[in-house]
Amino acid sequence: MIKSVNIDNNNLIDELQVIYNEFINQKLELKKEYVSNPYLKIFVFIDNDKIIGFMEISDVIDRYEINNVYVLENYRHNGIASMLMEKVIESGKESNIENITLEVNKNNIQAIGLYKKYDFKECAIRKGYYNGVDGILMKKEMI
Repeated sequence: MIKSVNIDNNNLIDELQVIYNEFINQKLELKKEYVSNPYLKIFVFIDNDKIIGFMEISDVIDRYEINNVYVLENYRHNGIASMLMEKVIESGKESNIENITLEVNKNNIQAIGLYKKYDFKECAIRKGYYNGVDGILMKKEMI
């Protein structure tokens, strides 16, 4: 099941905080981020009352920017990232956004494959964006 997280979902935010801290090694205080960032949206994939994966986006006026995509290692290759992507695209259509953008490490072949599956196109290279490794800016037109 995919759910949209909001500031009132304390249990989901607390569980997501653990995933951020332990698995993706990012110290983001989600509760503060939700209060201070009105553009933040997070969709979570839940199985047996446990967050298995999530997609974090910024909803910036007429576009979405995908900030993070993560699926717990033991659950990868089961279509969870695809289901999350489909939910984000569906949400974007409902919001009449013009496009969805993201940056991806040029060495992350699996992620690039996922994005291309959903018609994201490479539109720029960001030299050294990931600690010296180039990033690829990708965009999906929605209109």
